[in-house]
Amino acid sequence: MPDPTPGARPTLEAVAARAGVSRATVSRVVNGGAGVRRPLVDRVRRAVEELGYIPNHAARTLVTRRNGAVAVIIAEPEFRIFSDPFFEQQVRGISRELTAHDSQLVLLWVEGAGDYERIARYLGGGHVDGALAFSVHDDDELPAIVRRVQVPTVFGGRPGWPGATGEPAVPYVDADNRGGAREAVRYLVDQGRRRIAHIAGPRDQTSATDRLAGYRDVLLDGDPGLVAQGDFTEGSGAVAMAGLLDRRPDLDAVFAANDLMASGALRVLRERGLRVPQDVAVVGFDDMESVAAVTDPPLTTVRQDIEGMGRLMVRLLMRALHPDGEPGATDAAPGSVITPTELVRRASA
Repeated sequence: MPDPTPGARPTLEAVAARAGVSRATVSRVVNGGAGVRRPLVDRVRRAVEELGYIPNHAARTLVTRRNGAVAVIIAEPEFRIFSDPFFEQQVRGISRELTAHDSQLVLLWVEGAGDYERIARYLGGGHVDGALAFSVHDDDELPAIVRRVQVPTVFGGRPGWPGATGEPAVPYVDADNRGGAREAVRYLVDQGRRRIAHIAGPRDQTSATDRLAGYRDVLLDGDPGLVAQGDFTEGSGAVAMAGLLDRRPDLDAVFAANDLMASGALRVLRERGLRVPQDVAVVGFDDMESVAAVTDPPLTTVRQDIEGMGRLMVRLLMRALHPDGEPGATDAAPGSVITPTELVRRASA
């Protein structure tokens, strides 16, 4: 059969004629249906490539009951998402893994309480096959929303919201925050540091509370005055560091719950004329590419595989979407995943 008219969009019938099969067979192959023998699948795919046929998304959705799209929900306002490199790295991992599974990423974020109803309507409207949610706070509405609309969801971070205990297991991916914090503080102790401060993250996020717990695991009789509160931003790290120095000017080390707060702490130490690490050693957490290696001095920090955690979230979701082992589920890890951390030693400690 001759090729379609130049400039015309190839049709399903043209693919069928080129492959020498029925229109129904082509439809099942290109729209993800089952029950077609491998030789015929290969012929159809070859014809699709030769003709440049683009499957109709609506038809594919009718056959597979999948949209080929996943919502990525970050429970933070826009300014945090685009100023914190943690989110950039995690979304990059998610995006790359979704691309490998032929799915599109739909990014949603929370500016205020009114956004939750918008997100609930969107998730409940059947626009996406599943959702990935991270930076969730203890009082966040997202867990209740995904349960109500029954959208398969994987969370980034260990669940800590009220009522989580005793409910069905919630799949999540997290780092060994407590173990990583213990390693950081033990390292400072081994370096001879005796007055070790901690700049903690938000109290309503389990990553921060786990890192604070790891700090306290090592310093069982630690001075409460050596703990200051931050919110994972660079500015909060600077404010916390200034307060710590005012209260405990003899401190000789700081473990910050993330790299951005450690960066703010380094700035204040430099402004106060203190040498790092000679006077005060500094350790962060995350090993974010655009922060840890470019601070002055380069930051000793606890590395978590941020991009890899994003990839794992997608794999867990694909397992939920394809419980019978359809394409995309073969390399998924079972249940929730806690990834290891590693202390990366640089010049700040």
